[in-house]
Amino acid sequence: MKALRWFFIACLATGAGMFLAAAVGFPVGSAWLGLLLSYGLVAVGSLGWTTTVYRKTTPGIKNNGTFHQGMGRRGWAAWLVFAALAAFYVMYYWWPEYLRGATVQLDPLSQALRGVPADHWFLYSYLYSLAVLVMGVRMFFRYRHSRYQNLRTASVVGFQLLLAFLVPAWLRALNQPEFYFSYFWPLLPKTLYPDSALALIEHPGGWGTALFLWALGALVVATPVLTYFFGKRWYCSWVCGCGGLAETLGDPFRHLSDKRLSAWKFERWSIHLVLVVIVVGTLLLWANHLLGGSVLGAAAYHFKRVYGFLVMSVLAGAVGVSFYSVMGSRVWCRFFCPMAAILGIFQRYFSRFRITTNGDQCMSCGNCSTYCEMGIDVRSYAQRGANIVRASCVGCGICSAVCPRGVLNLENGKTHKDRFPGADRPIAELKRSLGRMER
Repeated sequence: MKALRWFFIACLATGAGMFLAAAVGFPVGSAWLGLLLSYGLVAVGSLGWTTTVYRKTTPGIKNNGTFHQGMGRRGWAAWLVFAALAAFYVMYYWWPEYLRGATVQLDPLSQALRGVPADHWFLYSYLYSLAVLVMGVRMFFRYRHSRYQNLRTASVVGFQLLLAFLVPAWLRALNQPEFYFSYFWPLLPKTLYPDSALALIEHPGGWGTALFLWALGALVVATPVLTYFFGKRWYCSWVCGCGGLAETLGDPFRHLSDKRLSAWKFERWSIHLVLVVIVVGTLLLWANHLLGGSVLGAAAYHFKRVYGFLVMSVLAGAVGVSFYSVMGSRVWCRFFCPMAAILGIFQRYFSRFRITTNGDQCMSCGNCSTYCEMGIDVRSYAQRGANIVRASCVGCGICSAVCPRGVLNLENGKTHKDRFPGADRPIAELKRSLGRMER
């Protein structure tokens, strides 16, 4: 097994070397050969090493040394990863010419899938999907004792590879809009901006109209209905590509999420502020379009540009992913994502989803709070035997997976009210019960 592990490490190192050589301008053979010797060996080495390391581990979550080993302690390695990711995002968004060597290597794959040469968007989509796949394999092995986690991991990996990578590429090859089915408004606001929405509807062949109806249906039907039945977990932990990367690549860092009250206060303001901005902005853009540009005028273009730069590039990309190793895996989802905000409102006030607790069995080990990537103090709920009904909870279920006594269970009630114990009892009876508890 050690020999096999070293073989995969050699594949990874060789692929990385070939990748760097081509990135700085040294060709490594023909197009397909260069692709196989660089990205191919990196993928094989990463998948193989992950499989050999975690296949022999004992099922279950090992908590020993979580805050003292590797990059999980915010040491120099964690800051080095942060710097590397931040540098990549800076180049990707603002100086993509520095990634030209790495992009050209993907030309054969891009030509096969899309019929056009690779650009820096395709490079990012490929690296993003590869990271979700490799770390998804790690998730399968680490959480293989939990059927829920296996299904959830398969879902996020499948949605990313199929709906966010392959299908958009195939649509491009068919001269259709490069549409991402797993991203909805307001997370991907341009799907319902007037100019892009009308461009879809007017696209020849009828495909664009179907894609626009999909985007509209996701907002007015899927979002409220599925959130009512399953909470925001149906999207944030099962479909969304941002959540998929956080749950796979970001899993080793989930315990670094800020649990302080000040972080929760900032979260409430920041995430809902972004939601208000994009809702008001989208409405104004439509009013501006319907009234012939008399509402915003040239400011409409600047709004889309500024929002795209500050929110979609800086917060969702550079901040959201780069800070994994120092602030946890859900920085974007927790503090800034407008989709998480709108789903959280539905979950808090209309959904049937809750996490039930058995306070009599809680031994206050703190694993649940430690591993909550959204910074929720789960243990305080478990100690009181109170159901967890929080707008920020993404229903990842890791708190339940790491609980040694099975205290926590993800459940859907029959109605919204029965998420709260005793919610259907008369108020007077509840007051009497509380009075007896105080005495």
